Order: sequence, then C-alpha cells, then structure tokens
Amino acid sequence: MYNALTRDIKVSVRPTYLDAQSDPDAHRFVWAYHVRIENCGGEEVQLLARRWRIIDALGRIQEVQGAGVVGEQPVLKPGQAFEYTSGTPLPTPSGFMQGRYEMVSASGEKFEVDIPAFSLDLPGDKPKLH
Repeated sequence: MYNALTRDIKVSVRPTYLDAQSDPDAHRFVWAYHVRIENCGGEEVQLLARRWRIIDALGRIQEVQGAGVVGEQPVLKPGQAFEYTSGTPLPTPSGFMQGRYEMVSASGEKFEVDIPAFSLDLPGDKPKLH
C-alpha cells in the first residue's frame, strides 16, 4: 500500500497485476489499482479532476487527465472516504504511476492533493520506484 497526505486528505493506492488480461508475448502488461481517498480534515471537500503520469520501464511518459474519477466527482464530508478501482496497460513489465487530484473546499478554495508514486511490478519481482 502506498500513501500520501496533503492538506488532511489521505490517498492510499494498492496496485495489482492482472495476469489474465496481460499478454507478455504481445508486450501488454495490465495492472489494476485500488484507490482510497479519505478526508481527515474538518471541512467538506469535492474531487473535481485527476491528472496522472504513467511511466513505463523505458521512461516513456503518458499523461492522463480529466474530470473526476471513474465518472464521479465525489463529495467527502469530514471523516468520509471514497474508494474506486481503475487500471492501466503498459508495454513493459514494470513502470510506475503518480499524480494529483484537483479538489475544492466547501468555502470554494481549489487545491491539489498528491497521489503517491507507486510501482507497477510483476508478482515476485522486487517492488521499485524507477
């Protein structure tokens, strides 16, 4: 599990290799990642957008951004959490991801929350941040 805390918003990520969806002979390696976003602060917040950097083992970077996560822009009251699972394919057997969420507080202040960098490695390989 990888964790980051920014402005009382805790983001935890757990990646999982999806062997059944991967095809190493075709250079297709697929991971799911489960994310938990928890409001540890005292003010209601809403997730507006996401921005990801996906980097494969050869250093190639793919940037992904858009509104919300999995089609939602969740509102989190103090103490509440939102969880979702998504995924990404890579052309290499390892890589890593990192990113940020754009949030807005109940008072209208926009701010960014770090998504921790996390490693995408085959089962049995030693986890590493490239």
